[in-house]
Amino acid sequence: MLSKTFSVPAIDCEHCVATVKREVSQIQGVARVEGDHHTQMVTVDYENESIWDQVRQLLDEIGYPPAE
Repeated sequence: MLSKTFSVPAIDCEHCVATVKREVSQIQGVARVEGDHHTQMVTVDYENESIWDQVRQLLDEIGYPPAE
C-alpha cells in the first residue's frame, strides 16, 4: 500500500474536504482518503503508483488540484 500526503490550496472548508473524499474514494484501488481544511492537506492511501495518476487527474477535473 502506498500513501501520499499533499497540499490542496483550494480546500477552504469541510464541504471541500467532503467533496475530495467522496470523489477520490470512488477510484478503484484507493483505500483511504483523509483531509483537513485547516491545513489544506490531504492523505490518500492507494494500491499502486498508476492510481496516483488517476487521483491527480480527478482532483484537477473537480477543481482541487494538488500543489506539488
